[in-house]
This record gives sequence, structure tokens and C-alpha cells, in this order.
Amino acid sequence: MGSDRREYEALFRASFTSVARTVFLVVHDRAVAEELTQDAFVKLLGSWSTVSAYERPEAWVRKVAVRMALRHLSRERSRPLREMRAYAVPAPPADPDPDVAAAVRQLAPMQRAAVVLHYFEDRPVAEIADVLRVSESTVKQHLYRARARLAQALGEELVSDVG
Repeated sequence: MGSDRREYEALFRASFTSVARTVFLVVHDRAVAEELTQDAFVKLLGSWSTVSAYERPEAWVRKVAVRMALRHLSRERSRPLREMRAYAVPAPPADPDPDVAAAVRQLAPMQRAAVVLHYFEDRPVAEIADVLRVSESTVKQHLYRARARLAQALGEELVSDVG
């Protein structure tokens, strides 16, 4: 087995769970999250000769996976309401507080993605902007609006923390 293949497999083993968790926090469906993550890693394999030279190939695959998740949410949102009701609602992830997770699920998809990447995954605004293909100021705007909605939903005071 070639060293490129071994490097890809090592990255896959090291990053798959983390990327799948990020995608799950955006789409809130474990099966969809795993499928989208697998698809992102297939894209990574197809581009491995280029992406393997990047400083952080795992960031590339995470970006692809989050974009795929956002496209998935967009497609799902356009389906008729009765079809969406047929899907089972998965349990929230174990780590976030259930009230916070429920409030995050109510956010618009771009706000939800920004919140997940910034607060749950501790990603910097610049990286989130790159992942979401928007400016840093747009990310800050999504985070500001999301925090306001979350503060209202959770009955808390709004505190600014994005820089």
C-alpha cells in the first residue's frame, strides 16, 4: 500500500468522528450526518493528490462536509411539510445542554452552522467564513443574530463574545 493511501487512511481514522459530529450538530440526523461525512471523505480521496499538500487537510474535508450539510438542509427545507414530518427526530447529542441544543435547532441553517462551528467546535471566525463561503463580517452577523435568538429562547442576557 502506498504512502499516500496510508496518509489518507490515517487522516480518515483520525478525523471521521469529529467531522461527523460537526455535521450532526448542523443537520441533527445521525444517518444523514454519517452519509454526508462519508461523501466528503470520498471527495477528499478524489482530490487527495492536491489536498494532502495542504497544511490542514482535515479542515478541507470539514469545510466540504459542512457545505454538503447546508445544501442538504436547503433541499430538506424545500420539501413539503408533510414529508418532513415523516422523519424521526433524533435525540440531541450527549454533550450540549438539551435546552441549548433545542434552541440551536430552531435557528436558521446558516446561523446554526455558524453557532455549531464557533461554539461547539471552537472554530475561529475566519475559518467559519471560509467554510460557509461568506465574509467574516457576515459570520459575525450570523453569530450576533443567533446569540440574540438563543438568549431570548433560553431567557438569558445577551453577551458579546465574537471578535
